[in-house]
Amino acid sequence: MGYVAVVAASPRAGGNSDAAADLLARGAAEAGAQVRLEALRDFRIAPCTGCGACAVPPHACVLAGEDAAEELFSLCLGASAVCLAAPIYFYHLPAHLKAWIDRGQSLYARRQAGDPALAGLPRRPAFACLVAGRPRGEQLFSGSLLTLKYFFSPLRLDLVEPLTFRGIDQPGDLLADADACTAILTAGRKAGVEALR
Repeated sequence: MGYVAVVAASPRAGGNSDAAADLLARGAAEAGAQVRLEALRDFRIAPCTGCGACAVPPHACVLAGEDAAEELFSLCLGASAVCLAAPIYFYHLPAHLKAWIDRGQSLYARRQAGDPALAGLPRRPAFACLVAGRPRGEQLFSGSLLTLKYFFSPLRLDLVEPLTFRGIDQPGDLLADADACTAILTAGRKAGVEALR
């Protein structure tokens, strides 16, 4: 049996996306899975410098070992399912999460080179829950979901059933929405079921 990795990606503790991460973790635990819940803000992640070192063998990031990016990649690579909860800032993901995503370039390079450690991993599901204070915007979540889809891909994770919520702005707004809480718990339970397969 594997575990469910839940990443809370808000830079602010105690907000609505933290509440979403807690609900995802609770749902997975209710399904009987082991859960590893981590707040991204607790990890130092240096931004990609675009040096190109990962484009050539051995496709290693020059920053590996200097911060926690690789540790977090290992968390996801070892999980049977991954859940991520994040707020939306200016129609996209917050800066610290985007820094980690950019560091995934080395994983992409490894996959393109046919790294057997990645190729041998089974495909697993990734669940995303995005929370926006803005109540309107036709493309409010589009960029974030596209980015997450391709970030997860080298990790052999398939983005499924993303949950998106608008107009969730003030502290406690999410927990006051019973339908939203039920949907997030259900996604967490589905992740938990995957971990028990």
